[in-house]
Amino acid sequence: MSQLDTLAARVRDDLARIAHPRMPWLQPHIGPDGEPALDVLVVGAGQSGLGIAIGLLRAHVPNILVVDRARRDEEGPWLSYARMHTLRSPKDYTGPDLDLPSLGYQCWHEARYGAAHWAALDLITRQDWAAYLGWVRDTVGVPVQSETTVTDIAPAPGGLLAVTLNGIVRHTRKLVLATGQEGAGHWWMPPFVAALPTHLRAHTADPIDFAALRGKRVAVLGAGASAFDNAAMALEAGAADVSLYCRRAEPQVIQPYRWLTFTGFLRHLSDLDDEWRWRFMSRILGLREGFPQPTYDRCARHPAFHLRTGAAWTAARPSGDGVEIDTPIGTFTADFLICGTGVEMDFALRPELARIAADIARWCDRYDPPEEERDDRLGRFPYLAQDYSFVPRCPGNADWISDIHLFNIASTMSFGPSGSSINAMTTAVPKLVSGLTRGLFTGDLDRHWRTLCEYDVPQAIIRQAAGSPALATPP
Repeated sequence: MSQLDTLAARVRDDLARIAHPRMPWLQPHIGPDGEPALDVLVVGAGQSGLGIAIGLLRAHVPNILVVDRARRDEEGPWLSYARMHTLRSPKDYTGPDLDLPSLGYQCWHEARYGAAHWAALDLITRQDWAAYLGWVRDTVGVPVQSETTVTDIAPAPGGLLAVTLNGIVRHTRKLVLATGQEGAGHWWMPPFVAALPTHLRAHTADPIDFAALRGKRVAVLGAGASAFDNAAMALEAGAADVSLYCRRAEPQVIQPYRWLTFTGFLRHLSDLDDEWRWRFMSRILGLREGFPQPTYDRCARHPAFHLRTGAAWTAARPSGDGVEIDTPIGTFTADFLICGTGVEMDFALRPELARIAADIARWCDRYDPPEEERDDRLGRFPYLAQDYSFVPRCPGNADWISDIHLFNIASTMSFGPSGSSINAMTTAVPKLVSGLTRGLFTGDLDRHWRTLCEYDVPQAIIRQAAGSPALATPP
């Protein structure tokens, strides 16, 4: 038996030892098709989806399913559009293990490579993190259905949701959208870039043939870590010139997510009033995420790399075989453009949310910030309830959307880092799972009351001892 097999057995034993309370407490609801409905359907089998499923299984909610549109080897970003060498989080951050040490990354790493290798490790490679997540999935037995796309969510009789999966309707009581970075909108690039022919431009989240960029001039828009990662990939593929364009006078090198990684903030930001939540998150998201030194050094070691600051793109147009780019510091030419410009919130662009896009309350619908704190981009984030569920924009209209829970980048304004951040998983996932189990329990109150009233299991048998007087019977 390998060390990983031994560790997997230890995990299962640990889970069995902490299974209290073990009593089953859910009964399936029957959908309008006559089939048992799921209790929870989780969309997304990345690290968040797996963590949520593990939390539900530990809460004795076994009637669940996790679906993902990708093949198993492409679920999550780690083996697809993530192009860094290592995770940027410190190696001791824990995630989907939910505070079970034997399920944590350190134990997996030591079982695979040895304790000395862990001690010498600086940062976790993204390939190892992906392999670890696959091991977690198999060890715990998370039920995952890959290559499955959600195209519609609708109300169904009996307080259920009708979710269309690959053209087939499946009913569930609760739905969690753990859909990552673009889960409430789309990967955005300036319209004048998006209008260019596709062979001239890409987003950092797109598949890119970096080998085809050998000998080419590449222009990268954005100065976040992802932009630097893609610039590095082009340089390492032999691009003749890679220029990274930053709109700021100086690149952002402060990482606010390092400041906020403490228990008080992670657990209790969502308990604050709207004024304080907006104030904190507008400051944090206004800074954007900084890049670490190794990310910069990966580019700077190449003579072909150039960092241009104060150089927002204002226009771009085809020129010869390439592209001409206008900036405040001049006009530049390139053969290929890469945009590291993040995501834009727009529910209507998501097929699964198109039906309810107009019914979802946004922050701009619920809070009017002071003039100096106004930010239309942040106002488009969804305004979520304490259990991560959607709030109807108009109370009494589309109340059924409160059974849809959002756990992706769009939950940031309401909860701080949560849906796509390793550093927040150990606090955010239990908060979400608690909200889900609360909804499942309160939805079955009549049944729980009835079973309590019918409960008649004696804990003792009263016997008359030999020679003692008979037990008196009340008149």
